[in-house]
Amino acid sequence: MDLGSKIKELRMQKGLTQEELADRSELSKGFISLLERDLTSPSIATLADILQCLGTDLKDFFTETTDEQIVFTASDYFEKIDDELGNKIEWIIPNAQKNIMEPLRLTLKPGGSTYPDNPHEGEEFGYVLSGGITIILGKRRIMVKKGESFYYKTDSTHYIKANEKKGATILWVSSPPSF
Repeated sequence: MDLGSKIKELRMQKGLTQEELADRSELSKGFISLLERDLTSPSIATLADILQCLGTDLKDFFTETTDEQIVFTASDYFEKIDDELGNKIEWIIPNAQKNIMEPLRLTLKPGGSTYPDNPHEGEEFGYVLSGGITIILGKRRIMVKKGESFYYKTDSTHYIKANEKKGATILWVSSPPSF
């Protein structure tokens, strides 16, 4: 870890000069300058004082944060095509099984469907991007058109079937992940 540059970065984020940080931490400007250039090392007590002046503590200062991916593009997607059922499932967030929810893009050929899913814990949400679908929840059949959304608990056998003429594309989110 580059201690000096990290302290300098925190100081700059707080809008402090070296002199202001030195005054607040009861150190000399020269010491702060040497510290930021990694030409000297502070004692643990001195570092704790400096960090307190910078609005943090030893634990947070030394905790390495990982940069999680926030934006995903087509090159990140994983897809599975099921010719028998006439569908294509695209996992638009890779490794979403580790998350609380799992978003998918489901494309159904005319008359295509998903595999009937047995009751399980969770909920599902979807938005029809194009075409139309029928949601089969146990014995119920619910029609959903382009521009409409759906939300249901997965406590009965359920699946989605596209309309026979146009097929459909939907954004589908399961919680917890089930695919």
